Parts: sequence; C-alpha cells; structure tokens
Amino acid sequence: MKYFSTRGGSAELSFEETVLAGLAPDGGLYIPASIPQLPADWQQAWANKSFPELSIEILSLFISSDEISQTDLAALVHATYNDSAWRHPEITPLKPLSTDKPCSKYILELFHGPTYAFKDVALQLLGNLFSYFLQRRNKAKSPGGEREKLTVVGATSGDTGSAAIYGLRGKPDVSIFILHPKGRVSPVQEAQMTTVTDQNVHNLAVKGTFDDCQDIVKALFADTAFNAKHHLGAVNSINWARILAQTVYYFLSYFAIRRTLPTDAELQFIVPTGNFGDILAGYFAKRMGLPMAKLVIATNANDILTRFWKTGRYEKVDSSLSSADVGGVVETLSPAMDILVSSNFERLLWYLAFEDVQNTNPGGDIREKACQTVKNWMDNVKSIGRIVVPDSVLELARRDFTAERVDDSQIRQTIREYYTSAQSYTADPHTAVGLHVAGVLSPPPNTIQIILSTAHPAKFSEAVTSALHGVPGFDFDAVLPEAFKTLLTMERRVIEVERPDVELVKGVVERFAVV
Repeated sequence: MKYFSTRGGSAELSFEETVLAGLAPDGGLYIPASIPQLPADWQQAWANKSFPELSIEILSLFISSDEISQTDLAALVHATYNDSAWRHPEITPLKPLSTDKPCSKYILELFHGPTYAFKDVALQLLGNLFSYFLQRRNKAKSPGGEREKLTVVGATSGDTGSAAIYGLRGKPDVSIFILHPKGRVSPVQEAQMTTVTDQNVHNLAVKGTFDDCQDIVKALFADTAFNAKHHLGAVNSINWARILAQTVYYFLSYFAIRRTLPTDAELQFIVPTGNFGDILAGYFAKRMGLPMAKLVIATNANDILTRFWKTGRYEKVDSSLSSADVGGVVETLSPAMDILVSSNFERLLWYLAFEDVQNTNPGGDIREKACQTVKNWMDNVKSIGRIVVPDSVLELARRDFTAERVDDSQIRQTIREYYTSAQSYTADPHTAVGLHVAGVLSPPPNTIQIILSTAHPAKFSEAVTSALHGVPGFDFDAVLPEAFKTLLTMERRVIEVERPDVELVKGVVERFAVV
C-alpha cells in the first residue's frame, strides 16, 4: 500500500514514510492510493475478535507485511492496547442508554486510555510506531553513525496534546513540542500536559487561538530547510496513522451490536466533530464495507462543517451574517471543538472531487485532476477564507453525511437531561453535543444510534458542574478519577509564547530539540 498527497505530485510514500512525514511538503494530507475492501468472510471471521485482534486485521489491510511483519505488527498492537494502560478490557466499550429491549441508543466510550480521551486510542499506537521505525533505522546504521531523531510538533485544542505527550514521553530520539492556545483549554487538560516533566516534552502556551497554533504547525512543516534539519513528525490527526487506528472502534461497536441484536437494524453513528478526524475514520470504515447509515456530524457553535452541509459553502466565517456579527473562533463549553477550519476535511474533499471528476470529466488522469481541484480549493480557503463547491459535489457529500449544530444552552440542557434520566449518565460537554443531535434526528424505527463519547466528564468539570448545579444528589467528587485529584497541584513546566509567531516557535524548537 502506497500513500500520496491530496494536493498532487507523483510521489508515493510507504506507510513508514507517511507516518514519519505527517504532512506532505505541498501542504496536503496523505491518503492511501486505494481503499482496501474487507475480506469476503469478515463478518464471520471477525465477529468475536477483541479490540487488539480487530486492530491487527484492519491495520494489515493498509500496511504491507514487507514493511511491518505480521509478528511485529501484532507485538506493536498488543503492547499498545494492554491491560496496564487501559481501564476497560474492551478498550472502547459500548453502553446502552436505556433499559428498553431492544435498546435503540448507545454510547461508545472512547475515554478509557491513559489521558481519559478518545485520542489515546490512536496516539498510544502512533507513539509506538514512531519508536519502532526509529529503532529499526538506527539499528541498521553502521557503528558510530549519526542516530536518526524525530522532532514531533503538534497543535491542540485540549486532548491531542496530553494524549500525544503520554504516548511519547521518555521515548529515545524523540522530542515533542505541543502548542496550545493559552487560557483556551480546560484546567485539567492544561495540567495533564504541563505536569509531564520528562526532558523530551515541551509545552508551548501560545497567546492566540487553536487555529493560530495549527497554522504555525503547518508553516513549520512547509519550511523545507527547518523540516529537513529537525526531521519533523506530526501527531495531529493530519497524520494518517491516527485516522487508521480510529477506524477500529467502528468495527468493534458493529460486532457488539450484532451479538446482542442479530437483526437487520441499521447503525447510525453520531460524532462530535471539530477537526473532522474521528468521523473521517468512520467514513473510511464505511468505504471499506462496514454497513452503516449516514454518518452524523455534530458541531458546536463553531459550525463551519454544519454550514457546509447546509449550503455547500466552506468558509471561515458565516457570510450570511452582517459584518457586525462576523468574528473568529467562538469560545464554548466544548473547547476541543472550538476550531475555525477543520484540517481533516481536506481528505474528504479529495474523495468528493475524485468522484465528481469521474462523473463529469472522466478523461485523462482523474487522480491528478482531483488533486488540482483540492489544491485550488485549499488555496482559496487560505487566501479568501472560503470556497463554494458545485452542487454535484455537495450532493455527493450529503450521500454519506448529515450535520447539525448545538449551542451552549443545549449542551447544558443535555448534560442535565441524561444525568437525571433513569440510566443517569454523566456526559462531558462534547459528548453532550452528540447526544443532543441524536435526540433531534428522526431515524427510521429499525435504526440503532451510537453516539461517540470523546472524553471523561472530569476533564471538563466547570461545564459539567454548571450544568448540574442544584441537581439533588450530584457530587462531582464521585465523578472525579483519583488521578485527577492531585493533578492541579503538581509541578508544571510550560513555555509561554507571547504571540502566534512562527519564528518565536522556531526559536523554542531550536533551543530544546534533541540533537
């Protein structure tokens, strides 16, 4: 399996090269040269497999055994998803939200990893992949040869940073630099990152927004000389390995439902969405052959994706508003989704462009035409802040997805509603976005809704406690994991960056990167 950039060029990379590169030199994102189809007997052969066993099966479809042997891949996966690092034996358990028989609504809990967030699922694996590739390369060097090193840079709106840090802390030959918007992540998220004091871990608090941080990271990758000097690696969901790892829990939940409800019920996944990575994993699962209804995009007030599915306009600010109402990122109760531009959306745009070219202009090199279309679109997003796709492209997008928007008052209402329900479920504000959207949809009677729960509620204590203020019997200490009770008092190490300036960040990397 080879990988190429969404923005073109004839270069095709191996899986190893793709993982270590992260972002393509032209600013595009890597995607597989083809999407493999599932084995003919997958529904029977995989029906009772565990999370690690399913991971091995699915990753093997995208990784040649010439690159990572089956033995090594199995060892990597089992080292990642072992009992010591995860608080639930199923890794991503599925929980019913009612006592109805059959139940029509489930929560897919993705927060049982080391940092209590869904991003652990992919970033624990990515950290082990980085180590595996570096160790193999350095082992092959002649005695006395210069060791190969990796400088990992990433931007976070909250959970990516801590998950990446926990996946890479203490690993040899790796430095990690995580940029977060100062004051715009939850106190627990900030503490999880900044209390990790391993010498290879560096936290940068940037006075700006998440999009400012993300733009800096992209600029670092685009700087050819700087990239070559420091061998930059990506941990954001621009790294293909993260998307691949996340496809597994769509399959796991499918089999969990089929074991309890062996019917023709259709699965509808509702995904709280910011940077479009988690739901994109579901799209790849669907393209591989996993049966499901339309994927449901659930956004907060930063609703660039919902507006796209409503209008076909992908624009940083809502052009339907008056100039007085137009602004940047809105601060919400669900800060991990406070994103102006969704980076991973570019990958979906490529598939939409490719199919549209097939339908409307099939001559010549269709792949290259799709790449050029995406490049033009993304250039316009950067230069004028918007694109308007043809109706034919929007129709293709609506075939596989639908989208809805949720505001803060609805988040509070939903947290309260589910806590006081018969099942009494405590949801974090991002999960509440998905739960609210699930409630306003009108799926057919034989539909099973699965809402992806992206973080433990304790990570967003202010939002949860404000929503449940005055509710009889609510005690946040009962929700709080032991690991969080001393977190806010621990020693911290953080570097403040006074403005979103790529040169300032370069200076930090130059000073602290492993050499």
